[in-house]
Amino acid sequence: MHDAMENKFLPLYTIASGVGVEVLPDLYSYTNQIVNICLVGDSADNFVLVDTGMPESSERLVRVIEERFGENSKPKAIILTHGHFDHTGAVVDLVKKWGVNVYAHEKELPFLTGKESYPDPDGTVEGGLVAKMSPMFPTDPVDLGRFVEALPPDGTVPDMPEWKWVHTPGHAPGQVALFREKDRALIAGDTFVTVKQESLYKVLTQELEINGPPRYLTTDWMAAWESVKKVAALHPSVAVTGHGVPVGGAELKEGLEQLVRDFEKVAIPEFGKYVDRNH
Repeated sequence: MHDAMENKFLPLYTIASGVGVEVLPDLYSYTNQIVNICLVGDSADNFVLVDTGMPESSERLVRVIEERFGENSKPKAIILTHGHFDHTGAVVDLVKKWGVNVYAHEKELPFLTGKESYPDPDGTVEGGLVAKMSPMFPTDPVDLGRFVEALPPDGTVPDMPEWKWVHTPGHAPGQVALFREKDRALIAGDTFVTVKQESLYKVLTQELEINGPPRYLTTDWMAAWESVKKVAALHPSVAVTGHGVPVGGAELKEGLEQLVRDFEKVAIPEFGKYVDRNH
């Protein structure tokens, strides 16, 4: 294995950093600096970790897991919504510690096996200070070797028997959201987020705003729009997104409806190197 995130600590924090929220009895969201990870499950011997937070955060995440499930707890598997640095920051360290399998969409595997780097973040994109800072964000691939596998093509999620994965490209080619039909719970990754992630002020304050994916790393805006339509059509009752606070009920329903309707106006930036206003 190779850890491209080693020594890549980034001093970015929100007001919610270090805060955990029990969204449902078996769905726990924890904010690691600026990004959310999820623990799905209700006991020490039956839970899964979704995403692995920021670089150099493994010790903190282990403490969070042990506070919730007890000393020496480890997940049955790690599921990655996609492979961007803020979702895979601790993955190599955690796999070394636990020896568990990691699952991601097959289109993310080049970024998780050392074969391909992500496109450079767009520091010119319309937005705020976080967008301007984005060229410093790491894009090199980690290499998980034999520990990473593609999610099953039938939509099932290993060790999450009631959940299905939904391909939601645009922000990343193999991004997925996770959905459970029985209570319509959604783990959205960065398909959409609940904070304006380009604005440093809004990232710091976590002001609730259902918005499109982070602009500085989104390379296919038409695919991103279709992905938002896809998750909105699931009619989720509650959603945990990669960035921002969990949201549910009428606020989620109306926010997603508005985002689908106004995506071109509110989500797609006016300018940027990945923006094609002549589509």
